[in-house]
Amino acid sequence: MRSAAINHGVRLLLAALLPALAGCGSAADRAVEETFERTYTIEPTANIAVTNGDGAVLVYGSNTNQMQVRALKRAYTRERLKQIAINISVQPSSISINTKSPSRPKWALFGRSGTVDYIIVVPATANIVGLELNAGEVLLDGMRGSRVHARLGSGRMFAHNCFSNVVLTLHRGTLSLAYDWWEPGKFSIQANIAGGNAWAFFPSDIICHLVAETERGKIENDFKEPAGRGTEKATKIDMLIHGEDEAAITMRAREGNIKIVEASP
Repeated sequence: MRSAAINHGVRLLLAALLPALAGCGSAADRAVEETFERTYTIEPTANIAVTNGDGAVLVYGSNTNQMQVRALKRAYTRERLKQIAINISVQPSSISINTKSPSRPKWALFGRSGTVDYIIVVPATANIVGLELNAGEVLLDGMRGSRVHARLGSGRMFAHNCFSNVVLTLHRGTLSLAYDWWEPGKFSIQANIAGGNAWAFFPSDIICHLVAETERGKIENDFKEPAGRGTEKATKIDMLIHGEDEAAITMRAREGNIKIVEASP
C-alpha cells in the first residue's frame, strides 16, 4: 500500500511539474536537482508538522508504523541548491519537518530561490497538527487521525478521503474536497478560501450537515431536489443531506464560487 501511495504521488507531482519544466530553454535556465529520502519509525497517533516555502507537500495516510519522507530540491544554481536545508526532528510521538530556503532576490521570478517537493507517507491515524506552504500544491489523502490542519498561501489544495477533523485554509487559488465513499462518523471538515473557487465531490450516499457560503460569488449544489437544480444562484446553504448525522462539512469563500458535486448520482 505504501509503495502504491508513493508511486501515485510521484505521478501527481510529475503531472503538476512537467508543464512548468516544458518552458525551460537554455541550460543556464534549467534547474539543478537533488533528492532526499528518509524513513522513521513513529507512533500511530504521532503529531506531525511540516513547513515549506515554495513547492509541494503531498501527504498520504497508510497502514504503516513508519513515516517515509521523499523530497526533491530544485534551484537554478548549485550554490542556491546547497543553501536549501531540510531539517527533520523526530520523537516517537512528535515530528517536525522544516524547510529553510535562501532569501529570494527582489528581481527573482517564482522559484528562483529554490523549491522543495515532498511526498510524505505516514500512519493514517497520525495527526497533521500544522502544514504550512507559501506557494504551490498541497494534497492530503486518506487521513483518519483526530486532526488535520493545513494552510496554503497560493496554489492548489486537495483533500481526498479524509475522515478526520480537517481545517483547510487557502489564501488564493483552488480548493477541492473529494470522497470516493462515505463513512458516517463524528468528524468535521472546514474549508476556508479567501480568493478563488472551491469544489466538493461527494458520493450519492453521503450523510452530513453541510454549510456553504460565499461573500462574492455563487454556490451550485447537486444535492437539491432535481426540480431546483440550476435554477437558483445561492450564496449560502445550510442543509442536512440524507438526514442528520454527526459529520459536519463547512465551506466558505470570501471571493469565489463553490460547487457541490454528487459524484455518483
